[in-house]
Parts: sequence; structure tokens; C-alpha cells
Amino acid sequence: MANKMHRLGAPRAGYHWTASAREIDMATPAARPKPLRIAAQPQNITIDLKRTAMIVIDMQNDFCAKGGWVDSLGLDYTPDRKPIAPLQKLLPALRKAGVPIIWVNWGNRPDLANMPPNQIHIYKPSGVGIGLGDPLPGSGAAVLQKGSWAAAVVDELEQVPEDIMVDKHRISGFWDTPLDSILRNLGIRTVMFSGVNTDQCVLHSLTDANFLGYGCVLVEDCCATSSPDFCTEATVWNVRKCFGFVTDSGKILRALKK
Repeated sequence: MANKMHRLGAPRAGYHWTASAREIDMATPAARPKPLRIAAQPQNITIDLKRTAMIVIDMQNDFCAKGGWVDSLGLDYTPDRKPIAPLQKLLPALRKAGVPIIWVNWGNRPDLANMPPNQIHIYKPSGVGIGLGDPLPGSGAAVLQKGSWAAAVVDELEQVPEDIMVDKHRISGFWDTPLDSILRNLGIRTVMFSGVNTDQCVLHSLTDANFLGYGCVLVEDCCATSSPDFCTEATVWNVRKCFGFVTDSGKILRALKK
């Protein structure tokens, strides 16, 4: 049995070694592509389902639920709920097709030790009020703190055991997180983006993915923002122009059904 080969790599890894007491095989073949053609702008695209992931960004109570941070600030949180319904249909279909679902959410340390002042200032510009880590008026949950109700994904969106969770601490999901490493170990080359806010955390995660060499697809109806409409218009225009492709959940579902 000394020569029996054993897999070395994450269970879902796109690339792995096999090993025995005498041998290491680094030449394991890549998985056969599973192409899917999707209508998109500025061009239609064909992706490889074996090398594609869906990232869902910040669909958290603080942004999307009554009693969350946005609501407690007296702002309208309901626009950020728009992705819930399309994601409820799209995510199960993607899982069935073998596409990893990666939830990228704010999950700050209780002591904010890795949050420099410029990041704290974004959400507490005058130094007073309810900012990162502060208790919400109703529930007392700490704003966007890992493990708190405030940072939890909204109840309407199911997370299943095979999904992957990544905590972020900046507007971009790639900065100071293991996201890039996870994607590369999974063999991912195309990333679909959804969540909130379209013009902030979604956009800047997408642009960082573009700079890292991933093919980027914005799933427009699975994204939302509480910013003015022109912010979404500019984001979609820039993604089509510079950073990737734009489609919607209906087009993806129709492609999967074919």
C-alpha cells in the first residue's frame, strides 16, 4: 500500500496533487470545462461552470433589515432588499450546477484593531453617532461586528453548509481577506457579483477582481444600493466599459435551463 496515491488539496479544489510514500504527482489533469453561454453586455459571454463562483456581498441585517444600522440612522433600507427575491431563485440553481457560493460580509473585530481611522471615519465622520462596532438602539447588536445579529445575513437568504463565508474589513472584499486565495485554490477564473451596495462594496470588489485577472460579471438585478440612481447607472456603465460584463439572473437561469 506504500504506493497508493492520496489526494492533497481542498475537497473542491480545481487543482490538487496526489501523494504516496514514494511519489508526488503534480500533473493531475484539470477538470473538463462545462461551458455556459449567457446573454450579456457589451458582449455575450461563455463561462466555464467548473471555474466560476458567485460572490454575494453584504446582504446583512445592518444594510437590509428593519432595526439594522441603515434603518437606525433614519435612512431607507428597503432598496437594499431588492436582490433578495432574484437571489432566492438564482442561488439554488447555481449550487445545483456546481457553482460555489461565497458570502463576503463585513465582520469586524470587537476591538476594531484592524480598522484604521480613515475607515472608521467613513461611517462616523463627525466622531459621534452610531458607527462600526457601536450598539444599535433597539437590539444592542454591534454594528457589522462578526457574530452579531447586525452582521448576520438576512433570514430570507439561505446559507447551506457547502457555501463559503469570508469576513471583510474594507469596502473591497479582497483587501486583507483570504478571498483571492480561496478563489485560486478552487481554480476559479470567472466571478459573478451580487449584493449591496452596487456602487460601493460590490463595485470595488469587482474592480479588484478585475485587476487580479478574473473575468467579472455583474448580475445587475441581484445588486442594489440606497445611493441615488445615477450611482448605479455610472457603475453599470463602467463595468461594461472597463471592468467586465453585465447580465441579470433571468438570463443566467435561462442559460442553465438549456
